[in-house]
Amino acid sequence: MFSVKNRLKGKVLFSLLALSSLLCAADLKMATTTSTGDTGLLDVLVPKYKADTGVDLKWVAVGTGNALKLGENCDVSVLFVHSPSSEKTYMEKGFGVERTPVMYNDFVVIGTPDMKAKFAGKSISEVFKIIETEKIKFVSRGDKSGTHDKEKGVWKDALGHTPEKQPWYLEAGQGMIATINIAAEQKGVTLTDRGTYIKYEANHKGNPPLVIVYEGADALKNFYSVIAVNPQRCANTDYKGALQFIEWVTSDKIQTEIANFKLMDKQLFYPDFKTRAKN
Repeated sequence: MFSVKNRLKGKVLFSLLALSSLLCAADLKMATTTSTGDTGLLDVLVPKYKADTGVDLKWVAVGTGNALKLGENCDVSVLFVHSPSSEKTYMEKGFGVERTPVMYNDFVVIGTPDMKAKFAGKSISEVFKIIETEKIKFVSRGDKSGTHDKEKGVWKDALGHTPEKQPWYLEAGQGMIATINIAAEQKGVTLTDRGTYIKYEANHKGNPPLVIVYEGADALKNFYSVIAVNPQRCANTDYKGALQFIEWVTSDKIQTEIANFKLMDKQLFYPDFKTRAKN
């Protein structure tokens, strides 16, 4: 099994230093998934939050699994994440309260342009079976992120297991943009959220090495929610601040801002506070 996790050491150190810096501040502290950071969405929202509330929102972007762990450890006050199954477990254990829908997009499979015909007309399970049968290099996030959780679920539906020990199954252990770049180097495929793919596409001025080769399956919906850290578990949490952020990000004004956030004239996220049942 190919692994590039050692490449992550510098990035992990940087993230830890960033987290250490934000923990020293007396402002609202949030852990979020890499896609809200990589796409630039938070670069738009954070200054608006400051302007509307006077509060500095200090955030660190990691995989959803690590974001939930930061909440569990009382290191942040609010979470902005996208792995419903992991979030439900987190809530059931009493670590979070007020889990609230914010937005969604979807996951897509990307690869070299010649793979598009190979996957045309297939179900997502059939696509993953083709990847396994033909031993097409697949680059996994491998980092317990929301995308990694989704990928493992698709593999389980397709094969009954995740092919972690296969030589064509590569684990990046990194964020989404880095994982996409590795997939491009390997001329392989990966699963990504559409928002980050559009950012990758924009980085390549509309002509990226990897393109969407499969999309549209209902099973590939990608839901984002916000969660307040439970003040009964974490005495130091800014519970009022977390509730204020949840109210703000689900307001009509900011839901419209999310809908209007585009790259290359493409919408990255779709607000769904009013339309999604809590899943």
